[in-house]
Amino acid sequence: MHILVTNDDGPPSNQSSPYVHPFISALQSAGHIISVVLPHQQRSWIGKAHFVHQTVQPVSYTPSKDPHSGGEGSSTQPYRGGGGVATTTTGGGSEGEKWVLVDGTPATCTQLGLFHLFKDRTPFDLVVSGPNYGKNTTSLFSLSSGTIGGALEAATFGVKAIALSFAHWTRNHDPEIVEEACKHSVALIEKIGGGNYWGAGEGEAGKGADLWNANVPLQKGVSGKKVMVCPILESRWRSGSCFEEVGGAVVGEEGKGESEAEQAAEREYMIREGDEDGGAKGDLEGKTVAFTWAPKYDDVARNIKDAGEGSDGWAITQGFTRFRRRDTPIPHIYAIVDADDFLLPLLHSALRNIFPPANTLALKLIESLNQLPTPSSPLLQLTSYELVDFSHLLAHPNTSLANAYVIRKALIRKHYLSQTVSTWLTKHPSDRSLRGHVPETESFELDFAEFLDEALVECWGLKESFVSKEREWWVLKPGMSEQGQGVRLFSSEEELRRIFEQWEDEQPSEDEEEDDGGTDTPVVINGAERMGAGTMTSQLRHFVVQRYIDRPLLFEELGRRKFHIRSYVLASGALKVYVYREMLALFASLPYKEPGEDGDMDERVHLTNTCLQAGTLAEGSVHRYWDLPPSNSTLTIPQDWHTQAFKQIQAATGTLFEAAAREQMIHFQTLPNAFEVFGVDWMVDEDGNASLLEVNAFPDFKQSGEGLKDLVAGFWQQVVRIAVGGFFGSQDASSFRGSDEMIKVLDLDLGRN
Repeated sequence: MHILVTNDDGPPSNQSSPYVHPFISALQSAGHIISVVLPHQQRSWIGKAHFVHQTVQPVSYTPSKDPHSGGEGSSTQPYRGGGGVATTTTGGGSEGEKWVLVDGTPATCTQLGLFHLFKDRTPFDLVVSGPNYGKNTTSLFSLSSGTIGGALEAATFGVKAIALSFAHWTRNHDPEIVEEACKHSVALIEKIGGGNYWGAGEGEAGKGADLWNANVPLQKGVSGKKVMVCPILESRWRSGSCFEEVGGAVVGEEGKGESEAEQAAEREYMIREGDEDGGAKGDLEGKTVAFTWAPKYDDVARNIKDAGEGSDGWAITQGFTRFRRRDTPIPHIYAIVDADDFLLPLLHSALRNIFPPANTLALKLIESLNQLPTPSSPLLQLTSYELVDFSHLLAHPNTSLANAYVIRKALIRKHYLSQTVSTWLTKHPSDRSLRGHVPETESFELDFAEFLDEALVECWGLKESFVSKEREWWVLKPGMSEQGQGVRLFSSEEELRRIFEQWEDEQPSEDEEEDDGGTDTPVVINGAERMGAGTMTSQLRHFVVQRYIDRPLLFEELGRRKFHIRSYVLASGALKVYVYREMLALFASLPYKEPGEDGDMDERVHLTNTCLQAGTLAEGSVHRYWDLPPSNSTLTIPQDWHTQAFKQIQAATGTLFEAAAREQMIHFQTLPNAFEVFGVDWMVDEDGNASLLEVNAFPDFKQSGEGLKDLVAGFWQQVVRIAVGGFFGSQDASSFRGSDEMIKVLDLDLGRN
């Protein structure tokens, strides 16, 4: 398990926090992944508090090598990310091991640990707060405990949480006894944390549990004693105020020479063990008056005695390990999440932040549908299209959500996309959002190059260009290709025919297919390695030709290289569509030249797909759209061309998805319990006009690179908030009208909600 550890006693110290280091070592030795965030000093009796208006500052902390020494480590360096993880797996501190200290409360530590400090790691399976220096039994201690407060903070976010306390009767912290208590606690945590003891559990022990409070007696042989589940004893202070009046001159005298933290630790020990004498006594007349915290532990002892057997306070006096549950159910949402190494941490981070504090929904990662408690249990499938179980999705429309529509080829297949646009423009001749923002496109089917004449019979615009006095360029695209595969430039029927003939010549023979299992063979074309024609001619027969945009917007500052824009789009339910404001500009490898200039047809000049670039040519190929220069110094493009082009992209995107939904219902079937993300590509010409190139389902987010990872992370935060949170009730997505980051461009009711 990945466990977040916090406490209210602060970093390791013989005086105030002697157990946290050996406990973490025991968790490590059991093979768990541990992340550690502790208050920088003791914060007992603070409950689930936060310091209002305080700006907290995490620092890195290096614990001592010996977990039983109680020696304090060092914490001089500001936390800059990458720390906080306990890396040892064999017990004891390791060289360079880093924890995080925070100048806040245990609840603050929990929040920072869950949502801010460890975003690059997998989601937490469990939060353990403790082990506390002393027991936390009865309502008098439990309602004020900082240890329980740290765990309670996690529970309010739907994260499994255990508050752990060690009840001691002496300050002689025998390492063997402490070690046994730690190992015993780890065994309990593994059983409870990984078992059916939570909101979705069965039986008396698991009814509605979202927080367990565990008290382990610090006694030899504790692992052989019984473990009991007990109700919390509701107790009262009987002796009046828990503060004593003292003279200002007297305050701190008994702890002279000690730090404030050490004095607090001493008083904490005396209170919990019943030795507190109530502070200074005597005549206070004429002295500065002050008050010190001095509750009467005798009140707790009398409450336990009067209540008799069965309570949490009684169990700990018998030497039993005692667990207490908090009776508020947490509905679980089960999630199957799968992605590449670049995207997976970003998905985990977005899912951790999905539900606001007011909700009581917990997310549990599973690997297959076989792990669902029941077929109707809430389920999120966030994975590749091929791995989505659509049968389950369709059978459970109210509890199951997936990140893909069953059918959406009206958008993502180039020949279907051409038909979608053509049909819409024919039926809506006055439309201006798509018209003028899609290059002239024609489609045809072809099996063999010798039948090209017949295939082009209805491609009127293309055939007219072949007889034009001026040379006109077109782009050939296989209807189902990806990553720029098969994309070629041509300007005549002869050139187009040679492309298909070349593919046929490169197709492996039947004997070769048997030898290599039918795999594609890399072919070098104009210095760029591309996949061979085997896939082209044997698997693809649909093609589109698109008029080449021969006046692309270029910038001297960026090497006069051609570029296209990648916009990220969310389609949710049936049907709302959003465009993410942040976009990418993807550049070609080499400076732009007109097609055919000097007889050169290097694809790296004309094609901007990042997958076609490698090595040093790929450097500087991806930029933020809004960071591009405000104008081209050689042209008269408006200074605000970014805004104008983005408005065009928003309008065209909304109309495009409406065209697919209304005019191509067979080929674009939306579902109320599905959503999907798309990468939509656009080209901007030197007049600032944006033209649609193609639509990609679940695009390759790695092309943004590490430098722009925050852009992708921000997009997925919004996607999860709107689509996942809206479906499962974290927020009402139907009332979300868009924002500056996520602009709603379409809101249809297709009668499927």
